[in-house]
Amino acid sequence: MRADLANELRRLGIQRGTGVLRAADGAFHLTEGAIASADCRRTPGLDRLVVAAGVATAEDWRRAGAGEPGRVLDRPRLETLALLSVFDAAYFLLASPSACEFRPAPPHWLAPVCHIPPDALVHECARRGDPEAGPWPARLVDRAPVVPVRRARRRRIALTGGQIEVLGTADGRRSVAAIARELGRTTYGCLVSVRELTAAGLIEPPATDRAEPDAPESPVPVPLPRRVSGRSLPPVDAETPAAVRHSTPAVTVPERWSPVDHETLVRLRAALEELA
Repeated sequence: MRADLANELRRLGIQRGTGVLRAADGAFHLTEGAIASADCRRTPGLDRLVVAAGVATAEDWRRAGAGEPGRVLDRPRLETLALLSVFDAAYFLLASPSACEFRPAPPHWLAPVCHIPPDALVHECARRGDPEAGPWPARLVDRAPVVPVRRARRRRIALTGGQIEVLGTADGRRSVAAIARELGRTTYGCLVSVRELTAAGLIEPPATDRAEPDAPESPVPVPLPRRVSGRSLPPVDAETPAAVRHSTPAVTVPERWSPVDHETLVRLRAALEELA
């Protein structure tokens, strides 16, 4: 998690800032210090979620964005989907190395139904774990295709409804982000399903070498050890300086978190239970 972006969100929360904080491939929309909306190119927009859930039509959403939100704001499930959309985008934005810039702007029209304190947002993203851990790091959600295995090793595997949807949509070409848009689900939720399906042996691990084409054009030759009769040599370390990848700077985690807004956590728990 990027400490600079998290700290900037906290600062704007304390100062009750209203405007747009742009970072990486998305932005946070704040109203009086609370996050009312967030968008990221790697996650489906809230418009896709509400249309897929049948909460509103595409025309209703267009009118709401044009300044007529009355018909949408009173929909019962809008708050639930707005919360999920913000946490989805924040999970990937907070893990992306990029400069952030804040500009004052009018209050976002979703502020009456979505107002997440920055501390609650950062705490929830930290609870979800390291975005780069496991065989499917967050940076590959829009870069590596999800490829089902041709033949499963185990005969009986119990799957959830969400896992079945993801596995049925994976065609060897779509990425995790593309699957999320196709299903109208959060990218984080689909990423979790892909990780679980990979662990179950139903999806191939991502081809990280093809997803990150930053290897040198010609490999540096490694000298071979001279064979000595009757003696065993230690294994040769094939890693060369050219193979050293960039590392994400460590983030200082505070010894004590600031108190989290209880009301926000209750709404988030209800949203997750509803989609479980």
